[in-house]
Amino acid sequence: MLPRGAAGQDVLAALEPSYYPPARTGLRGSHPGSNDHAHSRAWTQHSEWGPTTDLKEEYDLVVVGGGLSGLSAAFFYQQKHGRDKKVLILDNHDDFGGHAKRNEHTIGGNTRITYGGSQTLVEPGDASAVLLDLFRDIGIDLERFKTAYDADFYRKNNLGAVTYFNKEVFGEDKVVKHPYCNYPNYVQGLQGAKLSNEEAARQAPLSARGKEQLLRVLNGGLHAIQVPKEELEDYIGSNSYFDYLKGTLGVDDPGVLRMARNSALDWGSTGTDLMTIGTAKSCGALGFAQVAVYDEDNPYIHHFPDGNAGVARALVKKMIPDVGKGKSAEELVLSRFDYDELDKPGNAVRIRLNSTAVDARHGGEPESSGDVFVNYISDNRSYRVKGRGAVMACYNMMIPHIVPGLPEEQAAALSLQTNSPLQYTSVGLKNWRAIKEIGMGLAMSPGNMHQAVLMDFPVSMGGYEYTKTPDDPCAIQMINCPYGTVGAPRLDQIREARHRMLSLEFKDYEEEIRGHLSGMLPKGAFDFDRDVESITVNRWAHGYTSSGPRDAIEKARQPFGRITVANSDSAPGNDARIAIRMASRAVKELG
Repeated sequence: MLPRGAAGQDVLAALEPSYYPPARTGLRGSHPGSNDHAHSRAWTQHSEWGPTTDLKEEYDLVVVGGGLSGLSAAFFYQQKHGRDKKVLILDNHDDFGGHAKRNEHTIGGNTRITYGGSQTLVEPGDASAVLLDLFRDIGIDLERFKTAYDADFYRKNNLGAVTYFNKEVFGEDKVVKHPYCNYPNYVQGLQGAKLSNEEAARQAPLSARGKEQLLRVLNGGLHAIQVPKEELEDYIGSNSYFDYLKGTLGVDDPGVLRMARNSALDWGSTGTDLMTIGTAKSCGALGFAQVAVYDEDNPYIHHFPDGNAGVARALVKKMIPDVGKGKSAEELVLSRFDYDELDKPGNAVRIRLNSTAVDARHGGEPESSGDVFVNYISDNRSYRVKGRGAVMACYNMMIPHIVPGLPEEQAAALSLQTNSPLQYTSVGLKNWRAIKEIGMGLAMSPGNMHQAVLMDFPVSMGGYEYTKTPDDPCAIQMINCPYGTVGAPRLDQIREARHRMLSLEFKDYEEEIRGHLSGMLPKGAFDFDRDVESITVNRWAHGYTSSGPRDAIEKARQPFGRITVANSDSAPGNDARIAIRMASRAVKELG
């Protein structure tokens, strides 16, 4: 059932009382059906949607995309032009927030809140005045995270960074108390390696030759590269990390190379086989684990229990006050939002979910037109609304398929943007005794679909308490950055990985998760059927932005008459700060 007002109250009823997307499990993120119409438009140029109903709805602004950038654009527009200005936000998903997705797991009456995508406000100490003002206006207190995040949680429970080697790939199921890379560094307070490099190499389930090569990599580094000191920076910026492993360090063991490829996880848009030495060093890939990733001035603690869904919810509450109870972002943590409030006709800002924009065009010549007509598909029916302007806060590559008449150069620049797939799986557990037994705060898993498994961030705020003891329910995170064939070109890898990810059904993911957790956790302490309550697989087919040429990026985001471009793609970038900053720019360009 669609939101009230999606096609007029005389056609569709309000949402059913049970409509509450955060509590849905199974396949989420870009959930089944959410991209059907967009793919039809982009892949086959489909344009025959049947009769279009003109809703006779007029807005000051129509926003295409209800992620952080789209929500921020609506907020900035009202802030600039007045809270009475009418704004319609269209989104193809059944929930707002885009990648800032809230997941809830209810376990024996205990609700565990976690995230299904955008997780943390990165480096807020370096945020611009625009962002700091927005945080203040929507009730986000950055200082609060210093006490909300329990950085001592991991030490108290003796939880550290480990590596799980699975039997299918490495010949045996084994947990070694060493991460072999720097990826776990981003979890504030997480304990590091419990073993020396020598002991970690010895314990790895590799051949004698593989163990020797692994130790060589762990003890390697830039000092192993025989080039003049003054040429080193240029060398590592232009030479392949995998060439360094194979040529400089003599690595050919498939197990070591697999560990290396998966050691940076979501730092790059593909595996480390396509990274330069410099990039591998900066993200702490295998052999560069001693490199610090985050600076002391920006601890990685600015994380709501539901990740950046906490930011999205605060924005929605500011614009639609009756959606939930609470005066600040913290007070909203436990608020169950009333989704029936999102699209009420009396709202100045309306959010219309399950609605895919397929056409946005000016009422006349773009240079002089004062109107933009937007067609969208909802419940397989076509509707039209009108706005004085429009902000495209959706995926860049879709914009040329939605906005006709774009200058050829701009359309081509928008089409260059390619995003890599990303998957966040959250699992509700009845207890974490087995996790405590192996001392796992985060487990790198180079042989599995999910290359990392971690305890959720220890954040308590707004009346919500993170899991305290191993006997309590908890939510764990499993992260998958799908890669394509080793050594294939970046674009080919991204397409291959995306296709593979989307071709799987929930039962395939459940089987993978069952094997992963059952192989990693002690048999006596963990039983999948007994201890796993729920699974939510958040798949993002277009997850992380791959940057293109700077001139192409600037061409792509140029205003087109009364249509401007927001979204993090237009920076390009991959975090909430960038998404919000691009929204501010897009609104300013509308005038």
